[in-house]
Amino acid sequence: MALYATAQAMIDRFGEEELILLTDRDGSQQAIATSVLNQALTDASAEIDGYLGGRYQLPLATVPAVLTRICCDIARYLLNDERAPEQLQKRYDASIGFLKSLGKGELSLGLPDDGDSGPSNNLAQISHDGNVFRRDNSKGFI
Repeated sequence: MALYATAQAMIDRFGEEELILLTDRDGSQQAIATSVLNQALTDASAEIDGYLGGRYQLPLATVPAVLTRICCDIARYLLNDERAPEQLQKRYDASIGFLKSLGKGELSLGLPDDGDSGPSNNLAQISHDGNVFRRDNSKGFI
């Protein structure tokens, strides 16, 4: 599974200090615990895949910037766990709403998707050989 965001993207968006507070849980490292951060990014990417998998061929060839932002928001929410402030809860809910709309086809990433193959020229055709049950064709049975 490909990740939609990197640790550097998280640092760029939320700052190193916040990520140290969220990942260095016992305060012993005084640095970002990369294993904790990578697990949150993996979990966030898996959650995104759950919504996109029915519509898009995964892994995506190119990751749109909106999915990087959503991955970072979900990972940040997951790192906060039950301590997530209301603002983070709202951002998480908005991200999930966006992903649900993508999954339903109400929004698009601008990428080819598996759920909509476009118009088809493969139409049903009806033909017949005339009337099968006519008196003159029955030869005495009717």
